[in-house]
Order: sequence, then structure tokens, then C-alpha cells
Amino acid sequence: MRPVDGEILGLLADMPFLDRLEMVALSGWSRGGGYRAIPRLEDAGLIASVPHGTGLTPPTRRFHLTAAGIRRLAHARNTGPEDLLRDHPVSARWRRVLLERLDAVAVVYRIASAMANTAHPVRFRWYRAMPMDAAVTLPGGRTVGIVRQGPTTDRTGFSKRLWRLTHGPQPGAVLLIAPDEVRLRHARRFLAQAPVEALFALEREAVAASPDDPVWRLRSVNAAVSLRAVIDRMDRRGALPVERPLTRGASPPPDVDEHAPGGDAPGYLLPALLRPTEKRALDLVSDWPWLGLRDLAALLGVSRPRASQLIAALEAFGMMVRTPASGRRLALTDLALAMLARRDRVAVGGARKRWSAAPYDAGDWRSVSGRRSRQLLRDAEHTTAVHGFIAALATHARSMDCETDQLDPPVRASRYFRHFGGMRSVHPDAFGILRRKGVVWPFFLEWERRAVRPVTMAERLAPYLRYYSSHRPIDDHGARPAVLVVFHEDLAATHFLRVALEEMVRTRTPVPLMVSHRGLLEREGPLGRAWLTPGEGFEPRSPFLGT
Repeated sequence: MRPVDGEILGLLADMPFLDRLEMVALSGWSRGGGYRAIPRLEDAGLIASVPHGTGLTPPTRRFHLTAAGIRRLAHARNTGPEDLLRDHPVSARWRRVLLERLDAVAVVYRIASAMANTAHPVRFRWYRAMPMDAAVTLPGGRTVGIVRQGPTTDRTGFSKRLWRLTHGPQPGAVLLIAPDEVRLRHARRFLAQAPVEALFALEREAVAASPDDPVWRLRSVNAAVSLRAVIDRMDRRGALPVERPLTRGASPPPDVDEHAPGGDAPGYLLPALLRPTEKRALDLVSDWPWLGLRDLAALLGVSRPRASQLIAALEAFGMMVRTPASGRRLALTDLALAMLARRDRVAVGGARKRWSAAPYDAGDWRSVSGRRSRQLLRDAEHTTAVHGFIAALATHARSMDCETDQLDPPVRASRYFRHFGGMRSVHPDAFGILRRKGVVWPFFLEWERRAVRPVTMAERLAPYLRYYSSHRPIDDHGARPAVLVVFHEDLAATHFLRVALEEMVRTRTPVPLMVSHRGLLEREGPLGRAWLTPGEGFEPRSPFLGT
């Protein structure tokens, strides 16, 4: 066996599902030598590949050892195949785990490859159930843990995971990857006093960054450093947790059939079979259950026929249904919920209890099994109105060359804070961040139908008065988000402006409040001159441009 062949087999034993570029970066071989070895190993039946792509990583082929490759590597190392299956993540059980997490695997490998470009050689270790997703050992014994927070990860569950991280063996440093700015800031606050050095980056920035791009943020100051600077300044070796070897499922992995018909493909293979746009559609319906096809097309930025094609493809995989409930809205199946939960290391049972739409032929909200999904369907008119606003906002933003950095559903839009010693919260209908020409504009959305009396209006505003009387808006977002309140009728909007001004004067707490109503929004658009502010007359202005 040629040296490069043996090294690639050994690399895939430690890091299954690398692509060609990552293999070259981690092995240290030239691109030409590595690229010539890969088809040679494929033709010999020692490695095979699966397709993969996400919105953050381009479509590629990811390689793994076959049963014959495991035997050949064991023979080259003068050991038995059972030793490789026990000591490396190449068994049937490990392959299933990594395929289920394939989107996260791709992100972690990109970061590991960048590390190898700054310090070579590196050693890599996957974890199944530890707080860290993976760990990298650098030359000199320095250790770096990698933690990824997935889009569907809930705040409480991830906080427990970070607590476990700080109460076990500590690596020299931890790289934490967050899906958005709000959750990155939360993780920074949680680990502010942790005994381990921690650095933070947005997932979309970490995946695309070179080793010299300053995308990793320090926890104590508002500064960012490059991965090369992180590694160069490390002086602590640290210790890595040791995970017990698998006692079940340590058998040779079966062949992967990527050409199985959609409905016949095993669930763990779906992350490899779905296209990036199909995954994007899944994530959107996961965020906004009971979303209509027209609103999905607007959020994706595609035509309605194209959105229908995507949904048909997902239906063929058994991951999406168009339910008769509430006008044939879109809902994820339990199979799709399980796929997203395993990708983000979330309990599958908990995700189904909260979000399941089964039975999918339900005629009314009472028969839906998921607790939160049932609640959204119960108030279908309000849910539809919020979806319509978010979809219109996405469309209007594109027409104004605005970037939509973030659009969060109610479950992620809530904020919790302390006020006079007690825990308080705000529960908006959505949260978003828009960006245009370097200007960042965060906002909360409240779609209001029931606040028709002054007392009720004051009660609706009270949580925001408490929130904006504290320092938490700046801590959570780096700015004071606007609070957009939409009423069905212009008369209710006018009364709310008066009540809001009185309450802000009474409490001496200014809230960046903007009020509108359905008719004005339909005429001007969410980013048009459709918003009124307390105490500034009745001339509508645009919220983003401030005009």
C-alpha cells in the first residue's frame, strides 16, 4: 500500500465523512497526491462516499471506510478489525450517529481543517454524549474543544450542556459556534466566569473564514481574533474527557445506498440525500409551523411553483405534509422533527411532544399531539397574520437591498431578565435583525388583536417597560431593538399610541415603539412609511430608514 493510501485510510478511521479538501488539509499531502489517491481507493472498494451540502457548505462528496477498508487498515496496522471498530468511530453505530449529525459534522471539519493549516499535525476525537462535540489536540499537547449550538437547540437545554462543560475535564480552550448573534451573546454571558478559555463565532462566519480572518470573539472584551492568533496564544494543555467505548453496535457498517427511493431511504441517511434548498425549507417550516406555501416561497425568495416542487420532494421523503387543518398549511412529520433534533443534539421525544403535527389529517387543533404546535393552530388567525407579516418583510427587504440576518419565531424571540430581584420576560410574536449599508436594525414584533381597552393596552406594554428599564436590551443585542406593534384597525392603533406615551412618561422609561395597523401595512409594506411613534404626531415614517 502506498504511504498516501494508508494515511488517507487512517485519517478516515479517525474522521469519517471528510471531503477531498479537508483530507488534503488534515493529512498534509499535496492536493494532487491526495486527489489521485482517492479514486484509486474507491476503485479498490476501500472507501465510498455520500453526497452532502448545506446553505453554508457547498455540495461535495464525503468519504468513509467500507468494511473492506476497515479490514485493510487493520491488516496494515497488524491488529484486528474488532480493535478498529472499538477504538475508532467506524462502527455501524458510529456511522449512524455521524450521518444523523452530518450538517454539524461538516461545520466541525471546516474548523479542524483551518486548525491544521496553522498547526500540523493535529489529532481529532469525536464525542457522542459529552458536552463537547469534538476535540482537537495540537502539537505540544495543547487541546481545543469544539461546541456547536444548533438552530433548534432550546435555551435551557443548551445552558445545561454548558454547565456540564464547566464541571468536567477542561481543554486548553473551547471554540463555541452559535447560529445567531443573540444566542452567541447568551453563551458569552454564561461562560463569562468559566474556568476554561472560551471563544465564540457565528456559524456562518466560522465556516467561511480562513485561519487569518478575525471572526472569533473573546468573552471578556468586544474584540475578535483569528484562529491563528487563538492557537498561537494558547499555553495551556488542558485535559479532554474520555468517553466509554460503545458496547452495542460495534459491528462492521453496512454499505450506504444513496440511490434508494425517497420513502425507502433510512432516516439516518436523509442529511446526505436532501439538497441545501430542501433543508432550508425544512428549517423554515420548523421555525414557523403551519406556514402557508405562499409565505414559504416569500421567505425562501423563490417562486410559488418552485416552492411547491421543494415541498413535493420533501413529501416523497416522508418529511413534510400539507395538512387540511387551517387551509392546507405545511407541517413537519415526526421523521423530520427527529432528523433536525439529532442534527442539533436535541432530545427527539421532547421535540415531538412540543412540535408534532400528528395526526396529519387532523380537522381541528384539538387532535394535534404537539403541545406548542397545537397552541399555534388553536389561534390560527393570529398565526397566519404573523406569518404574513414576516413573509412580506422578507420580500420588502430584498427589494430594498436589505440583508435579513435573523428572523426568529416566538419560541426563540422571548427574552428573560431580572427586574427588582424577580425573573421577568417578554414574549413577542417574532424577533428579527435587518442590515443595510452597515446599519443594523433589530426589532420585536407584536401582532395585537385583543388589546382594545386602555387597561389591556397598558398591560401589554408593561413587560417592555420593565425590559427597557434594564440594561438587558443592550446586553442581548448590542442595541435597543424597536418594538413594532400592529393592530387590525387604525382606531386601536391611535388609542395605543396615547396610552403608550402616558405609560412611558409615568415610568420614565422610553421604549423605541412603532405602531401600525393592517390597512396601512398592506398599502405601504413593512419597511415603508407605515409606522407611527408616540408623541411625534400622525405622520407615518419608515422604521428602518428613520424617515
